[in-house]
Amino acid sequence: MIKTFRDLEVYQESYELMIAVHAAVKNFPVFERNDLSSQIRRASKSCPANIAEGWLKEDLRKNLNII
Repeated sequence: MIKTFRDLEVYQESYELMIAVHAAVKNFPVFERNDLSSQIRRASKSCPANIAEGWLKEDLRKNLNII
């Protein structure tokens, strides 16, 4: 049963992808670590963050309708 956004399969897979991206970025050449790696890490974090945000907004809407 799905109780939180962490129970969603899409969230779990996007989180695992984010972890893999962070590990891969560590192997970038030094001159690319500053700009490109930062942008890639931020982009990989946005997927699970957007899923969590969408879940929380929907949960809030349901709770406001009950009240």
